[in-house]
This record gives sequence, C-alpha cells and structure tokens, in this order.
Amino acid sequence: MTSLRKIVFALLSVLLLFSCSVKKFIPEGEYLLNDVDIVSNTNAANASKAEKYILQKPNAKWFSLVKVPMYTYALSGRDSTNWGNRVLRRLGEKPVVFSKRLAEATRLNIQQMLLNDGYLHARVDLETLVNEKKRRAKVIYYLHEKERYYISDFKMVSEDTALAKIILADSASSMIKVGMPFNVDGMEMERRRVTNLLKNNGYYRFQKEHITYTADTAHHSNKVRLTMNIAGFIPSANAEPVDHKVYRIGKIYYVANAGLHLDDALLEQCDTIVHDNFTLLYKESPVVRTKKLLENTYITPGELFSQDNVDKTYSSFSQLSALKYTTVRMQERPDTALLDCYIMYEKSKRCTVGFDLDGTNTAGNFGALASVTISDKNLFKGSEQLALRLFCAYEAVSNLRGYNGNKFFEYGAELSLRFQGGLISSLVPAGQRKLVSSSLFSLKFNSQDRPEFNRKLISGTWSYMWSRKKETQHKLDVIDLNYIYVPWIAETFKKEYLDSISNRNSILKYNYENLLITKLGYTYSYNSSLNEANRYKRFVYSLRTNVECSGNVLYGINSLFNSAKNADGQYTFMNIAYAQYVKGDLDFTTRVRIDDRNQVVMHLGFGIAYPYGNSRILPFEKRYFAGGANGLRGWTVRTLGPGSYKNSNKNIDFINQSGDIKLDMSVEFRSHLFMMVHSAVFIDAGNIWTIRNYEEQPGGQFNITTFYKDIAVSYGLGLRLELDMFVFRLDAAMKAINPAYSGKEKFPIITPNFNRDFALHFAIGYPF
Repeated sequence: MTSLRKIVFALLSVLLLFSCSVKKFIPEGEYLLNDVDIVSNTNAANASKAEKYILQKPNAKWFSLVKVPMYTYALSGRDSTNWGNRVLRRLGEKPVVFSKRLAEATRLNIQQMLLNDGYLHARVDLETLVNEKKRRAKVIYYLHEKERYYISDFKMVSEDTALAKIILADSASSMIKVGMPFNVDGMEMERRRVTNLLKNNGYYRFQKEHITYTADTAHHSNKVRLTMNIAGFIPSANAEPVDHKVYRIGKIYYVANAGLHLDDALLEQCDTIVHDNFTLLYKESPVVRTKKLLENTYITPGELFSQDNVDKTYSSFSQLSALKYTTVRMQERPDTALLDCYIMYEKSKRCTVGFDLDGTNTAGNFGALASVTISDKNLFKGSEQLALRLFCAYEAVSNLRGYNGNKFFEYGAELSLRFQGGLISSLVPAGQRKLVSSSLFSLKFNSQDRPEFNRKLISGTWSYMWSRKKETQHKLDVIDLNYIYVPWIAETFKKEYLDSISNRNSILKYNYENLLITKLGYTYSYNSSLNEANRYKRFVYSLRTNVECSGNVLYGINSLFNSAKNADGQYTFMNIAYAQYVKGDLDFTTRVRIDDRNQVVMHLGFGIAYPYGNSRILPFEKRYFAGGANGLRGWTVRTLGPGSYKNSNKNIDFINQSGDIKLDMSVEFRSHLFMMVHSAVFIDAGNIWTIRNYEEQPGGQFNITTFYKDIAVSYGLGLRLELDMFVFRLDAAMKAINPAYSGKEKFPIITPNFNRDFALHFAIGYPF
C-alpha cells in the first residue's frame, strides 16, 4: 500500500509540474483551451458533422489520452535562442490559447452548416466555462436545429432548348429528388453533375457558375419549391446572353519535348509528321511510336468534345513509363465550333539502375539480401518496360549438427516485360475503350543452397491487369508455371527426415521432390482512399481478394486418356508430378480517423487452400504460416501453429509450422508523436490450421467446434519513422495466449516470461 501511495504521489507531482510549466506560456488574463464540446439534444449526427468546422481545437493527445506534445513544449524555457529550448519546442506543440474571435467564427460556421442542411431557423449558442485558478477554458457549442425543410417541387428553367433537352433526358440521375431535405451540398452536387454532363456533350465553355437556384418558402410551412436556372453564355462584357455553343474536335497534335505550354515559336522549330487528322510535332525524337500514341488517345476528331475523354487521355498518357510529364490542352479555332487538341509530353529517363539492400530472417536465422535492378522504360519505342533484377542473399544457419557447413546462399534473376494495353485494348477502338490495362511477362530463376539441400525454382508468368476506376484493380494470371527442382539432398537430411521409418515426415518428403505447379488466378482489390472524394473522410477501407487453382487441366487430360501414375499414385507431366489445389484469400483493412493525430486501424485476413486430386499436401510455397512482422507479432516468423501444435525446436521444424487455413485479426491504435515519429499500440490474434489430420502435425487440424481454443493472441507497442518514400517500423510484442501450451503456460499474459514470450520485429512499411 505504501508503494502504491508513492506511485500516486509521484504521478500527481509530475502532473503539477507540467501544469505549472504550461502556465508560463499563457498570457495574463487569457486561458489555455482545454476542451471543446458540441451538444445537440435532437440529432447526434449533426454534432459529429460539426466537428470539422471547429477553427480552434485543444492540444493533441497521444492515443487520445495525454497531451504529451504540449507538455514537451512546456518543458522548454522562455529563451527561444537556447538550443535545448528550440529542440523541445520543435518536438512538442505550443499550448493553444483560447480565442473568443475564433470561437465566435466557429459558432457561425456551425450555424451556417445547419442552415445549408435544411434547418433554416437553426441557432447555435456558445458557452465558455473558465477555471480561473488553473487558467483553463472549456468551450461548448449548443445546437438548436428546430424544424427541417424539405423539397416539395423541383423544376428547371432554361431558354436554351437544346441544352435543356440533354439535361431532361438524364433527369433520372439527378441528385435532387422531391421529398429530400433542402440541402445546399446536394444542390452543389447537382450543379457539378449537370456541368459534367454538358461538358461531355460538347459544351466546352459551360461552367457550373451558369447554374443558380431559386428557393420559394413563401407558403409558411417546411416545404421548399426549388428552381434550377441555366443562364446563357455571355460572349463579351455588356453583351446579351446567347445559347451555349456545342464544340467538336478538330485536329489532334502530339507535341514531344517542346514544353508543356502552347508556344508558336517553339512549335515552329519542331520536326513534323502529318497523317490524316493528327500531326506529330517533336524535338530530338518522337519518343514513342505513333501507334502507341493513338492507342492511348480517347479523343476522336469530328466527335463532340467530352471532358471525360480528355481526362482518360491524360490518365492513360501519364501511365506510359517512357513519359515524364504530360498535359492535354484545347485551343479554339477562331469563328468556328472546332477545338484543336494538343497532347504535350516530355520524355523520361530511359535507362535506370537501382540497388537495394535488405535484412532477411528465415526461420529465425538472420542475414542480408542485395539486389540490383536494370530497367529500360521504352524498349520497343512503345513505352514497354524491361527490367532485369539480380539478387543474392546470405544467412548463417544455426543449430545444425551433422552437416558440412552452416551457410545458406540464395541467388537468382528475374526478367520482366511490362507494357500498357493487351489483347482487349488492341481489339477495341480507343474512343470506345473504358478500361486502362497492362500486361506483364516474366521469367524467374531462384536457387537455394543450404547445408541440407539444394533447391531451384524456374517460373514463367503472363498476367493481365486492368481497371475502370483508380480505386479498383483487377489482375488475371493467365499463365503461371513453376518448376521446383531439387538436384541434391544431404545424406544426413535424407536419413533423419525423408527415409527414416521412425522419423519419416511426409510433408517434408513432398516438398523436397521435383514438382510442377501450373496456376491460374484472379485478384481483385479496392482502396476507397484512392478516390479523391473519400481521401479525407473519417472512415476508409481497402479490400483484396484472390482465388487460384492449379493442375486441373493436366489432371483432366490424364484422366481422359487414363495415363499411368508414378510410384506415389500421382499423374505426371514429362515425368514430373504436378500439384493440384484450389486456394482463396480475403484481406480487409479499415481505418477510422479519430482526429488529426490519432486513428484506429483494423485488419482481417482469411485464407483457405485445399489440395485434392493429384495432391494430398499443398506445395510449401502455397502453404500458410503465422508469426512475423506482418502477422501475429508475439511470435517470430513460422513459429506458431498449426492449431495447438508445439514445435520440437529442431532447425527444420519450421516446415511443419505451416497450414492450409489462416486467420489474422489485428487492431492498431496509431498516434503521431512528433515530427516524423509515430507510434502504435496493437493487439493481434489468429492462427493457422490444416484441413487434413497429418501425423507430423498433431493438434493442427481445423475443427469448427473447437478452433476458437487455438486462437493465439499477442499485444505490443511500435514505433514508426515516416519518411517521404519509406516507413521504418519497430514493433515489440508479447504473447498473451499461446495455444501450443496448456495450463497456466497457455496464458503468458498472466505469467509472462520475457525470454520465452517476447519478440522484436524491424520492418519496412506498415503491417497492413
């Protein structure tokens, strides 16, 4: 009890010291803004919406609990020239001094928000509660919404009949409906919708400022008669309004390496290639082939001007790796209704060389990986990107006995060719194309030389990627061939793990035989934060799903012709057994922003793979594992599961700690500390399981009625250094529930053992 009193007394003393140090930065007669609250007795949603209109907020809190940045700043002295004081102030946050002016401006902002949302008689009251002794102030905004107004009638008025006809034909898409609340945001969205509609139908000079509204509330009720007015085009000052002009596309000019602004003097210095309705102007070289320019142009001569086609053309050119900058400009021909289009671009650096050095950790053994990547961004003058990556890794393998050497070398090469477009793009004219697509071909060789074995992988892939919106991506693995070749296995390894009757391991044996994997897969991903409209929302999320299968075509052919099987009862292709399985994954992450410094991120990952037909066991490359920097961080990589399986502490046992089912659940409370340093408090839960009951993995099989008993849990703290290009992450975690043990040992959160239950991870990037 005495110790507890000492701790409480020490904490109170520290808080008192902080409070006193803060006061010296509060001028006489003024107050520290300690808290801001918004109260609505009728609609809590309005109170939540009003938060973004607050012009002066209290000092930020770490993890929404303690104002550490403010107290750090307060520890500095009054002398701003002192080096130590400057450091503390830079790390901290200056105390926020309450401002009556900003509080009143906030009150008016919130009141205007309510008026814009249909509460035409709303009132917002401001109350300031002051603690003279502590020199602190609390501000409360009281929302009195009163009656809300609704739209009872909506019509459009325009003297331009052609323009009005287009709008009326698309009235089903209107953002304004009879019966909806009288909402200024809704009316503004309708202005933008109508403007975009007209700009996509040839009205190049139409602006949203041509649209105004008239609201009639003269009926002494909560009903509003709303009129949308379309003004005519004013060609010059003091001129009478006229009908808006409809424009068509004249000629298309491609301008290479002559700047991004229309300059007649520079254009005259360019070489010229003329073909039908397009002209290529270039200095030095055209950069890419004419055919590639046409493939990426969604603007067609003779057609009505469309802003969407302009945007798609700009986006498509921006994705060409051979180009560094791109812009699309329109120029009106005098006294005509024609627009000449200038697509202007600058070339990028063609050849690049990149170096990379990473730390590695395979089954707890540390090492390093070095790689060099050589790329050509314009191989065939069509913005094809050819990349050659060479890499080499080294690890010192521990706890090996009976082997010659204790080193692990890995080396390999990957050659890839990526180009924009593909079969679909070549068949569909650019003006009718709605997809942005690319194709990727790659060849890869990888060799692993360990004291126990030598394992080589040769693979070839053809993938096709496409998207209609930038927040959505699709990927189809049309061909993915992987040949695993094991030319050498140490006698000790064969004797102890593969051939020994008493210690035979079928999982190991299967994964150290020659194997062919023929995969067909599809991946869908969505990230709501990539949409500009969602970027600053409180709630954003991402979803990624993947499904793949292997061996079905070969198995069908072998079955049809009743082909002979090998000694293990498997069909073969060119005397090589092939894998047959189906696999699906789902990955969901959501982020909830609490304030400018704090957010909660939640992650759910689930995967399941089933071997069948020609396979009883999944290939090692396709099995799931748990633990590590991006999984359950209380465990090192490949040291958890499956289920309640307990490892034997053998160096090769990591291959048994893999499964066919995976479940990952995580919650992180992330907080900005100071400068580029961020922190996190996290809880991870999950495990892996096998579908079948393998003798080598006792306790690893999934059971729908008891699997919850195998859920592992860990918790911890993390630090992140956020740079422009990278995020360096350090996570320290402790096991909370360990399903590999029973009794008290199963709950290390109650009886922690630092040597047994602690794990430290260093990684680049966020875990999810």
